[in-house]
Amino acid sequence: MFRTRCGAMREWPMANDSLAVRRSLSAIRRNVGSALRLTQPALRRAALVFLVCLCALTPAGAVEPGEMLKDPALEARARRLSQELRCVVCQNQSIDESNAPLAHDLRVIVRERLMAGDRDDEVLAFVEARYGEFVLLRPRFKPQTLLLWLAPLLLLAAAALFLLRARSRRNDAQLEARPLSPDEQRRLDDLLHTDGHPR
Repeated sequence: MFRTRCGAMREWPMANDSLAVRRSLSAIRRNVGSALRLTQPALRRAALVFLVCLCALTPAGAVEPGEMLKDPALEARARRLSQELRCVVCQNQSIDESNAPLAHDLRVIVRERLMAGDRDDEVLAFVEARYGEFVLLRPRFKPQTLLLWLAPLLLLAAAALFLLRARSRRNDAQLEARPLSPDEQRRLDDLLHTDGHPR
């Protein structure tokens, strides 16, 4: 037995009744198809809500509760410094965001140096001395890093130059396509009527 769309109970057709089986299968397909069409927007909405919740629940950083300092001012400084240091394992994350064991060790080192009374620049210099300048997410402005710092400005200037040249070419093309003056049109007509022979 099975329940029809309107709720009435019906018996399954016998196996030898192929026409009834085909009708039942086509009815099932129609019902399932219409149900899927109706639920697709609902599924999309549910997926969107799930993604929004997932993004909202992602942690702001990888700092573990055991690492945090009791003094809120020192902890704020440690978090700020951790955001300026690159995780050498992950390379595109700060140690504040990374869950790598080395990032954990670097966060502990930063907090130890702050507890020892070091200033922010001293903490950064200490970590840089141990791991090299690569550990800084914002490298210092030096002759070796000049191209790194100026590359965005150079790319912006090149894009502006390209756009200006393209605009001037377009303006030149518009000037070349301007209509003939009445005097130029008269001279053209005279030339065309003389069959290409000058007067």
